[in-house]
Amino acid sequence: MALRQAVESRFRAGILSMVRRTSGPLLALFALTIGFAVAESQFATLANLRNILDSSAVPLVLSIGMTFVIRQGSIDLSIEGLMAACSLVFALVVANDRMQFDLGWLGLPIAAALGAVFGLANGLIVTRLRVPSFMATLGIGSTCLGIAMLLSGDQPPLIRDPALRHWGLGQSFGVPNLALAAAACLAAGFFVEQFTRLGRYSYVVGGAESVARLSGLNVDLYKVGVFAFAGLMTGMAAAMESARLGIGHVEIGAGQMLGAITAVVIGGTSLSGGSGSVLGSAIAVLALAVLADGMVFVGATPYMEKAIQGGIVLVAAIVAGWQVHDRLRVVK
Repeated sequence: MALRQAVESRFRAGILSMVRRTSGPLLALFALTIGFAVAESQFATLANLRNILDSSAVPLVLSIGMTFVIRQGSIDLSIEGLMAACSLVFALVVANDRMQFDLGWLGLPIAAALGAVFGLANGLIVTRLRVPSFMATLGIGSTCLGIAMLLSGDQPPLIRDPALRHWGLGQSFGVPNLALAAAACLAAGFFVEQFTRLGRYSYVVGGAESVARLSGLNVDLYKVGVFAFAGLMTGMAAAMESARLGIGHVEIGAGQMLGAITAVVIGGTSLSGGSGSVLGSAIAVLALAVLADGMVFVGATPYMEKAIQGGIVLVAAIVAGWQVHDRLRVVK
């Protein structure tokens, strides 16, 4: 009973924290959108807004899994290598120019399941072998990258499945298909976060892991579950990006890890764990996409864009750290 009351109390606190922390990113999104629309009229066209949604799809899916991981006080550095492995497997099991497989739409759950398996490995190494999450996930990421290189060989496989290519590049009801897929992943992430034990206990584990253990909570089980869920999202993101590009490639996840962490921090998830929401991360992803797109319209260079994004995440991390200064600890 005491544990249930503690979880419910923490859950209510998480909801209030979500509302408070998403207000800032939401205001930033509106401000950026209005500012760039005023500066350049072409920015606010439906075609450009669709481009923003399309470019946000993969980072949004990655940020969902990363939100769960960081909220429980861990970190996942395996994203880039894991995306590479899942991308190659996805490209090789659907119609391609290298092998005779033609599993069609089954390639999507296969890639997602492979990501979940590697995420499970991350969680088991962290919980069973007591390896810090940044080391465990870095090792798994390097292993996945090596597997991807072996699968790629001298020539990355080209995807020849017309239905998947249309899905990756096409639209439905005027909205990019990948954006709709990302919205479905966001809905799933929000459901897990708010209505399952895995989501509710991730707040508890991140906020006070030692207390959760003393209360009898199976902390290791839920930590492993979070890593597996994050891997599932990474595998799905890899399949989405491969369908868009029409190729399985070892570099398909290059730069995606930093973008996901940036969105999660800006979206209000504390690096010390215990707070944050997938909704806040999603809003931050959109804000960053609007910023990147708008800077192209005003003539900023890609280097300036990277510098501004780096400055934003640094400020967000400092603000988040100041808010929890009394209990801030090393990310585990």
